[in-house]
Parts: sequence; C-alpha cells; structure tokens
Amino acid sequence: MKDEIIPLNAPAADFEALVAKARAFVLASKSVNTLRGYRSDWSDWVNWTAAHQLRAFPADSTAVALYLTDRSTTLRASSLARRLNAIAFHHHQAGVLDSPTSAPLVRATFQGIRREIGIAQSFKRALLTPEIRRIVACCPETLAGLRDRALILTSYAMAARRSESAGLTAEDIEAVPEGLLVTIKKSKVDQESAGRKVGIPYGADEATCPVRALTIYMAAAGILSGFVFRAIDQKQRVSPFGLHRDSLGYIYKQAAARAGMKVEDIAGHSLRSGFCTEAARQNVPEYLIRRQSGHKPGSKTLDRYIRLGEMFTRNAAAGVGL
Repeated sequence: MKDEIIPLNAPAADFEALVAKARAFVLASKSVNTLRGYRSDWSDWVNWTAAHQLRAFPADSTAVALYLTDRSTTLRASSLARRLNAIAFHHHQAGVLDSPTSAPLVRATFQGIRREIGIAQSFKRALLTPEIRRIVACCPETLAGLRDRALILTSYAMAARRSESAGLTAEDIEAVPEGLLVTIKKSKVDQESAGRKVGIPYGADEATCPVRALTIYMAAAGILSGFVFRAIDQKQRVSPFGLHRDSLGYIYKQAAARAGMKVEDIAGHSLRSGFCTEAARQNVPEYLIRRQSGHKPGSKTLDRYIRLGEMFTRNAAAGVGL
C-alpha cells in the first residue's frame, strides 16, 4: 500500500472555512455585552470620521487622537478606553495587527486626558442587609410582590449579576437539606466553564429567608420549569418569558420606593455590591465572598467593596487613642 500523500497547503474552500471558524472563536472570546458595546462604539467612530471627512478604516493615529480629544468633553476616561478597545478590535478582526490605537501619539493623548479629567468611576449605591430587610417588608402580598421579594432576597444571597438573576431557571435549582443549590450559568468572567454552584442557606429570620421566599413564589406562580423570574401583569398573569436583565434595576427601584427610600442612585448592581460590602462588614473572609459572587482573585471591583465594608470595622483611626 502506498503512503497517503497529505498536501501541505489546504484547499481554498477548507482554508476559508478555517478562517471563518477562527473568526468565530475570536467573537466567542468576548461576551455578548462587550460585543454590543463595541458595535455602538464603532458606529460612533464611523459617524465622527464621516462628519470630519476622515477615513474610519484603516484609521490614522492622528484621527484617533483628535477623536479622543473631541469626545473627552462629554465622556469619562473609562468610556474613552472602551472606544479605543472597539477600534482596535475591529482592526484586528480585519487582519490589521498594528492597530492605530497603539501608536505613541494616541497613547500619549489618552494618558493626558486621564490626567486632565481623571479616571474615577461613579458607583451606584450598595444596598446593605438593613435596607434589604426594609425593602422586602414593604413588598405587597400579591403575586408580583411575592416575585419581588423572592427576586431581591435570592439575588442578594447569591451576590448575583443581573444576567444571572434574569437567566435563572427552575432546572438550575436543587433543594437540599441545608437550603438550595443553584447552578449559575457561565457569565462574562466565566466563559470557559459550564457554570458554578452556589449554595443559598436558610435564613435565620423567616421574613427574609431567601429559600422560603423563592419556594413560596414559585409555588404561587406555578413555575415548575423554565425561567423563574417573569413579568406579571396587573391581572397577576404570569408571562411565559423571563425578565430582561435591564428590567431588574427598575424593579429594585420600585421596591425601594415603596419602602420610602431615595432611588436615584439604586441600580441593578446594588444588590451584588451590597452583598459583598455587607459580608466584609461582618468579617466574612474574602475567599468566601468570592466563592459566592464569582469574582476573580485580585478583582479591583471586589477590593473596593471590601474596603467600603471595612471602612469602620477595620479602621486605623480607631486604634490611635482618640
């Protein structure tokens, strides 16, 4: 039998398929939200260059520097950084490895903007346990009220992202003697795995126990499969579809308003940040907080929550004898 001859150069059709597959892998490396943001940022860049009769692609480093300078009057440094990432991403996607965003002129311009306008981020309010108690106590005894109570307590106990709460299904929940074992599907920082397990223990107070609240709500809504948290209309009819993650912030605001709280600085992230901050206040070790929240080791965001939680419980000023 003659040895099989294997061509060194793949046929054109196969090579094109490889290129398409490689591009698909590149897209899969970014979360859906990141790609959505890149599309919006790229559109803004294209519109700006068109208005100034400049070339969008391949971009010129001088044009990018001027773009940053113009947009620095209305955008924060963090938003400008994302615009640069979007421009670089689209160039790399098209095979331009030497992106103009890496040019010395662009880098110097961005560094100057950071020094001038600062890089501080604005953070939404973290809702702590006393506020969570106050909010759920004011949830009405309607089906929508049961949903809100379950959503708030469960999301808080899980330290869940909005997408994790909105995407939770009945199939993800397993009752165990200690409470509930929840499988959280892969998220923006956990793309490589099939998900992670999070335990929700029974609460000491029945009024704020997330396990009891979730069980009561699901039974009342007749939810045996599919999405757990769904829209409920004024006639208390349950939608077959799950809530959109962007609607959670509105639900939290409504619930806080019923409790007489100011809601301007409350957002969908307020429960997750509140859990981490409260846990730090109660001297919960960082690794246990990360186990629940899914933050990566060395996360700057988690470090900020912990520092806020320890602001007075571990304060150097308390030990200087004043």
